[in-house]
This record gives sequence, C-alpha cells and structure tokens, in this order.
Amino acid sequence: MLSWEQAKLLVQDVEDAFGAADLERIAQGFTEDAVARFADFPELRGRPAIMSFLGARFARTRGYRLKKTLHVLMDDRLANTWDASWEDARTGKPMVGRGTEIWIVRDGRIALWDATFNAREKGGPPTTPVV
Repeated sequence: MLSWEQAKLLVQDVEDAFGAADLERIAQGFTEDAVARFADFPELRGRPAIMSFLGARFARTRGYRLKKTLHVLMDDRLANTWDASWEDARTGKPMVGRGTEIWIVRDGRIALWDATFNAREKGGPPTTPVV
C-alpha cells in the first residue's frame, strides 16, 4: 500500500522521466509484465511492448513539457491528470495534450497504466466533436 507521499514522489518521478524523454528511466518504472491501455490504441502487454510504443511516441514529440497532478490514492491505485505541450516532429506544429491516468502500482512500479487523453494543435479547436 502506498502512502500519499510515496504516490506523489512516484508521480513526480514519472513526470521527470517523461519530461526528459529518458526511455531507460521510464522502462524501470514499469513492472516486467505491465499492461498499458493508452487511449484507443490496442492494449500493450509487457515492458518491451510498452517501451516500443513510447519510443515511437517520443520520436514524434520535440521539446516535450509535462505536468502531472496526483488526485486520488486508494491502496495500490492512484489517479492523476496531466497537461503537456510539444512540437510535432513531422509537421513542426505546436501541440498540446491533456489526459487522465489510473495506475495500479506493485513494488513501487506501474503494473497497469490506463490512460485517456486528448491532443490537438495549440490554439486549434478540440479534436473531440461535441455535437
């Protein structure tokens, strides 16, 4: 079971690792058998699959800036929101994103990463239709 302080430190560590695009450090934050459900992408099983996905994702982001906020902690589960900005490496367009994550933590590492998010061109309209 995590304490609030341990959960805050974990969220900050993940924010720092993602903000630095430090794939080695990020990999160490997941259990070997971790499962990731990242928005509407197919479910990823195992650290190698997650890291392959994240490697491709970071190849598209330049100057990635991230802020995570812990909101809920219940035993080994926590929920956080994040806001990010970056430049799309293919188009050169400035981008922004916002999302919510639920993690199940085992031995100080993420065993389940369930994330939803929206990303769009900075200053552009939302990408999710309202009507």
